[in-house]
Amino acid sequence: MAQQNATLSDKQETRRDFLFLATGAIGAVGTASLIWPFIKQMNPAADVAALASIEINLDKVQPGQSITAMWRGKPVFIRHRTQEEIQQAQTISPDTLPDPQSDQERVQKPEWLIVVGVCTHLGCVPLGQKNTDQKGEYGGWYCPCHGSQYDTSGRIRKGPAPKNLEVPTYSFIQDKLVRIG
Repeated sequence: MAQQNATLSDKQETRRDFLFLATGAIGAVGTASLIWPFIKQMNPAADVAALASIEINLDKVQPGQSITAMWRGKPVFIRHRTQEEIQQAQTISPDTLPDPQSDQERVQKPEWLIVVGVCTHLGCVPLGQKNTDQKGEYGGWYCPCHGSQYDTSGRIRKGPAPKNLEVPTYSFIQDKLVRIG
Protein backbone atom coordinates (compact mmCIF):
# COMPACT_ATOMS: atom_id res chain seq x y z
CA MET A 1 0.00 0.00 0.00
CA ALA A 2 2.81 2.39 0.86
CA GLN A 3 4.56 1.48 -2.36
CA GLN A 4 1.37 2.16 -4.36
CA ASN A 5 1.00 5.65 -2.76
CA ALA A 6 4.61 6.48 -3.59
CA THR A 7 4.05 5.58 -7.29
CA LEU A 8 0.84 7.66 -7.43
CA SER A 9 2.72 10.63 -5.89
CA ASP A 10 5.50 10.34 -8.51
CA LYS A 11 2.92 10.39 -11.33
CA GLN A 12 1.24 13.50 -9.90
CA GLU A 13 4.55 15.30 -9.70
CA THR A 14 5.26 14.33 -13.30
CA ARG A 15 1.90 15.71 -14.49
CA ARG A 16 2.42 18.86 -12.43
CA ASP A 17 5.88 19.34 -13.92
CA PHE A 18 4.53 18.83 -17.44
CA LEU A 19 1.74 21.38 -16.89
CA PHE A 20 4.25 23.84 -15.43
CA LEU A 21 6.59 23.50 -18.43
CA ALA A 22 3.73 23.67 -20.95
CA THR A 23 2.33 26.81 -19.33
CA GLY A 24 5.79 28.40 -19.30
CA ALA A 25 6.36 27.59 -22.97
CA ILE A 26 2.97 28.99 -24.01
CA GLY A 27 3.65 32.11 -21.92
CA ALA A 28 7.06 32.60 -23.57
CA VAL A 29 5.63 32.22 -27.09
CA GLY A 30 2.76 34.60 -26.25
CA THR A 31 5.14 37.22 -24.85
CA ALA A 32 7.44 36.93 -27.88
CA SER A 33 4.49 37.33 -30.27
CA LEU A 34 3.42 40.49 -28.43
CA ILE A 35 6.91 42.02 -28.31
CA TRP A 36 7.95 41.16 -31.90
CA PRO A 37 5.88 43.89 -33.64
CA PHE A 38 7.36 46.53 -31.34
CA ILE A 39 10.90 45.40 -32.07
CA LYS A 40 10.25 45.10 -35.80
CA GLN A 41 8.87 48.63 -36.07
CA MET A 42 12.28 49.97 -34.94
CA ASN A 43 13.96 48.66 -38.11
CA PRO A 44 14.38 51.14 -40.96
CA ALA A 45 11.77 51.17 -43.70
CA ALA A 46 12.58 49.24 -46.87
CA ASP A 47 13.13 52.43 -48.90
CA VAL A 48 15.53 53.77 -46.29
CA ALA A 49 17.41 50.48 -46.03
CA ALA A 50 17.77 50.43 -49.81
CA LEU A 51 19.63 53.76 -49.64
CA ALA A 52 21.94 52.61 -46.85
CA SER A 53 24.62 51.55 -49.30
CA ILE A 54 25.28 52.06 -52.98
CA GLU A 55 27.71 50.42 -55.38
CA ILE A 56 29.48 52.47 -58.01
CA ASN A 57 31.46 51.17 -60.96
CA LEU A 58 34.53 53.35 -61.52
CA ASP A 59 35.67 51.74 -64.79
CA LYS A 60 34.92 54.76 -66.96
CA VAL A 61 36.34 57.44 -64.67
CA GLN A 62 39.68 58.56 -66.11
CA PRO A 63 42.50 60.16 -64.07
CA GLY A 64 41.62 63.78 -63.46
CA GLN A 65 37.88 63.17 -63.76
CA SER A 66 35.27 63.38 -61.01
CA ILE A 67 31.81 61.97 -60.64
CA THR A 68 29.03 62.71 -58.20
CA ALA A 69 26.80 60.02 -56.70
CA MET A 70 23.87 60.49 -54.37
CA TRP A 71 24.00 58.60 -51.08
CA ARG A 72 21.51 59.12 -48.27
CA GLY A 73 20.33 62.31 -49.96
CA LYS A 74 23.81 63.84 -50.06
CA PRO A 75 26.21 64.23 -52.97
CA VAL A 76 29.34 62.10 -52.79
CA PHE A 77 32.32 63.32 -54.77
CA ILE A 78 34.53 60.62 -56.25
CA ARG A 79 37.71 61.88 -57.86
CA HIS A 80 40.21 59.80 -59.79
CA ARG A 81 43.26 61.77 -58.78
CA THR A 82 46.26 62.25 -61.00
CA GLN A 83 49.78 61.50 -59.76
CA GLU A 84 50.35 65.24 -59.45
CA GLU A 85 47.26 65.64 -57.24
CA ILE A 86 48.32 62.70 -55.08
CA GLN A 87 51.84 64.08 -54.60
CA GLN A 88 50.45 67.54 -53.86
CA ALA A 89 48.11 66.10 -51.18
CA GLN A 90 50.78 63.88 -49.61
CA THR A 91 53.44 66.58 -49.27
CA ILE A 92 51.30 68.76 -47.00
CA SER A 93 52.14 68.36 -43.33
CA PRO A 94 48.94 67.70 -41.34
CA ASP A 95 50.22 69.96 -38.54
CA THR A 96 49.79 73.01 -40.78
CA LEU A 97 46.09 72.32 -41.44
CA PRO A 98 43.09 73.65 -39.51
CA ASP A 99 41.71 70.08 -39.23
CA PRO A 100 44.92 67.99 -39.14
CA GLN A 101 44.61 64.79 -41.13
CA SER A 102 47.09 63.19 -43.49
CA ASP A 103 46.15 62.18 -47.02
CA GLN A 104 46.81 58.52 -46.17
CA GLU A 105 44.15 58.65 -43.44
CA ARG A 106 41.55 59.87 -45.93
CA VAL A 107 41.96 57.38 -48.78
CA GLN A 108 42.09 53.60 -49.15
CA LYS A 109 43.71 53.79 -52.58
CA PRO A 110 45.72 56.94 -53.30
CA GLU A 111 44.21 57.39 -56.76
CA TRP A 112 40.61 57.45 -55.47
CA LEU A 113 39.31 60.18 -53.19
CA ILE A 114 35.75 59.72 -51.94
CA VAL A 115 34.18 62.49 -49.85
CA VAL A 116 30.71 63.75 -48.99
CA GLY A 117 30.21 66.87 -51.11
CA VAL A 118 28.77 69.09 -48.39
CA CYS A 119 30.72 72.04 -47.00
CA THR A 120 31.30 71.63 -43.29
CA HIS A 121 30.53 75.29 -42.64
CA LEU A 122 26.84 75.64 -43.46
CA GLY A 123 26.09 72.71 -45.74
CA CYS A 124 26.47 74.20 -49.23
CA VAL A 125 27.66 72.03 -52.11
CA PRO A 126 31.20 73.10 -53.09
CA LEU A 127 32.24 73.63 -56.70
CA GLY A 128 35.07 71.66 -58.29
CA GLN A 129 33.51 68.54 -59.75
CA LYS A 130 33.50 69.83 -63.34
CA ASN A 131 36.64 70.86 -65.18
CA THR A 132 35.12 74.31 -65.73
CA ASP A 133 34.28 74.86 -62.04
CA GLN A 134 36.26 77.17 -59.81
CA LYS A 135 38.45 74.95 -57.59
CA GLY A 136 40.07 77.52 -55.36
CA GLU A 137 43.75 78.10 -54.64
CA TYR A 138 44.44 74.48 -53.69
CA GLY A 139 42.95 72.73 -56.72
CA GLY A 140 40.24 70.87 -54.80
CA TRP A 141 36.82 72.34 -54.11
CA TYR A 142 35.59 75.86 -53.54
CA CYS A 143 32.43 76.68 -51.60
CA PRO A 144 30.73 79.65 -53.27
CA CYS A 145 28.57 80.44 -50.23
CA HIS A 146 31.28 81.73 -47.88
CA GLY A 147 34.58 81.02 -49.64
CA SER A 148 35.86 77.85 -47.97
CA GLN A 149 38.57 76.15 -49.98
CA TYR A 150 39.50 72.47 -49.88
CA ASP A 151 42.60 70.80 -51.30
CA THR A 152 42.84 67.68 -53.48
CA SER A 153 42.39 65.52 -50.39
CA GLY A 154 39.20 67.34 -49.33
CA ARG A 155 40.92 68.98 -46.37
CA ILE A 156 39.95 72.51 -45.37
CA ARG A 157 42.70 74.93 -46.23
CA LYS A 158 41.08 78.36 -46.14
CA GLY A 159 37.78 79.91 -45.13
CA PRO A 160 35.23 79.54 -42.37
CA ALA A 161 34.64 75.77 -42.66
CA PRO A 162 35.83 74.12 -39.41
CA LYS A 163 36.45 70.60 -40.69
CA ASN A 164 37.55 68.62 -43.72
CA LEU A 165 35.01 67.21 -46.14
CA GLU A 166 33.62 64.06 -44.56
CA VAL A 167 34.92 60.73 -45.80
CA PRO A 168 32.01 58.25 -45.85
CA THR A 169 32.35 54.61 -44.94
CA TYR A 170 33.30 52.78 -48.11
CA SER A 171 35.09 49.68 -49.34
CA PHE A 172 36.34 48.41 -52.65
CA ILE A 173 34.50 45.23 -53.59
CA GLN A 174 36.62 44.78 -56.70
CA ASP A 175 39.44 46.83 -58.16
CA LYS A 176 37.10 49.47 -59.59
CA LEU A 177 33.82 48.68 -57.85
CA VAL A 178 33.22 50.59 -54.63
CA ARG A 179 30.45 50.23 -52.05
CA ILE A 180 29.59 53.36 -50.11
CA GLY A 181 27.77 52.90 -46.84
